[in-house]
Amino acid sequence: MERTTCCVVGGGPAGMVLGLLLARAGVAVTVLEKHGDFLRDFRGDTVHPSTLALLDELGLAERFARLPHRRVRTVQLPVGPGRSLVTVGDIGSLRGRYNYIAMVPQWDLLDLLADEARQEPSFSLRMSTEATSFLMERGRVRGVRYRTSDGRTGELRATLTVACDGRGSLARLLPELGLRKFSCPMDAWWFRLPRREDDPQGLVGAAGDRFFTAMIDRGDYWQCAALIPKGTDAQRRAAGLERFMAEFTAAAPWLADRVHALRSWDQVRLLDVRLDRLRRWHRPGLLCIGDAAHAMSPVFGIGINLAVEDAVAAARYLVEPLRAGTVGLRDVRSVQRRRWPTTAATQALQRLAHKQVVEPLLAGRSPFGNPRRAQRMTERITTSRWLNRVPAYFFAYGAVRERPPAASVR
Repeated sequence: MERTTCCVVGGGPAGMVLGLLLARAGVAVTVLEKHGDFLRDFRGDTVHPSTLALLDELGLAERFARLPHRRVRTVQLPVGPGRSLVTVGDIGSLRGRYNYIAMVPQWDLLDLLADEARQEPSFSLRMSTEATSFLMERGRVRGVRYRTSDGRTGELRATLTVACDGRGSLARLLPELGLRKFSCPMDAWWFRLPRREDDPQGLVGAAGDRFFTAMIDRGDYWQCAALIPKGTDAQRRAAGLERFMAEFTAAAPWLADRVHALRSWDQVRLLDVRLDRLRRWHRPGLLCIGDAAHAMSPVFGIGINLAVEDAVAAARYLVEPLRAGTVGLRDVRSVQRRRWPTTAATQALQRLAHKQVVEPLLAGRSPFGNPRRAQRMTERITTSRWLNRVPAYFFAYGAVRERPPAASVR
């Protein structure tokens, strides 16, 4: 029978940040990751200023700076009859050392966190190891059963188990946690297109007739997301790749000479967009954070930021109880109380964006009711320095900034 103090299920951004913070504070922690490596394409690759500041506090800023990355300082959207690009969020105008979003392949970030955590004697990372069920005793979670990629099975007992395993989390099967779902008007197609030096920079949006795309500047290529009405993936693929390329070039004509880089549907990945959250993120012996607790829409691109902030808050609240061996229901409740308002407010804004912007665009209607209203609102944002900083700050930091426990800082 194997044992650890904290079992972290899932080696994504939330799981690796939590594992590193706890291990640095002297807590015995084991992270279980079902894949053999971190190489998954079209994952969220945005590292926000709040996460950059956290890496700095942890003494990892220089190592992170050596990773190949692209800095995004502006958010641009097409506005008005001519669809000219207008900056609606200038992150570069924010004060502080980290006034940009770093675009880094997520596997590079996770490898950096894993390498650093392995320096701590109390840390263990088990790749190719999938948690298959919870160990339950007298109504309390006491760890997990697991299976490795070569078929071996075992049990890992833990004082506390933290679910960081995303939207497909084991914890979401527990009816007492109460999953609440919100409707989403869209799914997303992810793909890449070549980028040139004279292209726009930063995060760029483009809209056409019943079509919307967001493009992330990755240096030598654009990481593109095209929004499609919910549940229409098979129907639209059947209509043919040529039709999709025509819709895309109508929305972003400056990329017309590059869409033929898409040669087959195999280069286009589907993201099933969900928006939901657990009513309870905990039960005795168990805590859920990140996407396991709340699946976010790609709107605003802040899902990773929220997951990392969840992990930082969890470490701050749980380090001392875990070290003392006294972690109880009150401690895990404190994490949800801290993070719930931010999660609920962010999802409310995403639902508003779905209703006022995404849904009308995909239905062929004007956002915010009519074109003039949409243009007036955008003009106010672009002409007001204060209003321009509000969306910029939200993109950069979210609603609340979290601080790591002092014992984890280097």
